[in-house]
Amino acid sequence: MAVDAYDLTARTAFVTGAASGIGRACALLLARAGATVHCADLDLPGLDETAAQIRAEGGTAVPHHVDVTDRTGLRKAVEACERPHIMAAIAGIMHSSPVLETRDEDLDRVLDVNFKGVLYACQEAARLMLAHRIRGSIVTMASGAVDTGGPGLLCYGAAKAAVVQLTKTLATEVGPHGIRVNAVAPGWIRTPMTDRHEAGAQDRIEALMARRSPLGRVGEPEDVAHAVLYLASDASAFMTGQILRPNGGVAMPW
Repeated sequence: MAVDAYDLTARTAFVTGAASGIGRACALLLARAGATVHCADLDLPGLDETAAQIRAEGGTAVPHHVDVTDRTGLRKAVEACERPHIMAAIAGIMHSSPVLETRDEDLDRVLDVNFKGVLYACQEAARLMLAHRIRGSIVTMASGAVDTGGPGLLCYGAAKAAVVQLTKTLATEVGPHGIRVNAVAPGWIRTPMTDRHEAGAQDRIEALMARRSPLGRVGEPEDVAHAVLYLASDASAFMTGQILRPNGGVAMPW
């Protein structure tokens, strides 16, 4: 495959969760590949920082201050793309609680953001791609949590498992129209979402996760962003309904 398979010049991408972490890394990398990037997030200061960095590097960024759980607001933002070629549905939140202590409101909030927010993004992008006969690429964000159980992972893992099912189902429905749908299921990635503990405890957790990888380290947002770029580009033209796992070789047993 030629290097220019990663050239996204003249294409428009929409990235949710673009204010920080994996979402920001994806927005930056897609812009560096030449795409016009519509950045969406609820975190307005972080969103502005991402857009400013893209512009400082010579790229084109269009920020959208939107909550992915607001279907109407998200629809308006995606429609502003007019002709989206790429949807990267990255936005997500973390919640951890034992099964017996999980409250309805905990489950509802995680499902709203991590599953419904992805569903809405996929629906709105796919509708526009179909309307304009765009042979586009939709990339969803799953998690290594879909492969194993683990203490406290009920809400998060269930939502991400639903994303996997959404990805595979949508791939079968829009594939005949030339639209590809794939997911990325990262391992432990160093982001603001995983940096939730005091310094000493955080260092111990990251050291444990690094020891589980044959590569001897945890992941960085850019490791995931490169997987998203691959799936968004023509380099993955024969891939759909797949789950790509940038996890450092970790099967993630507990």
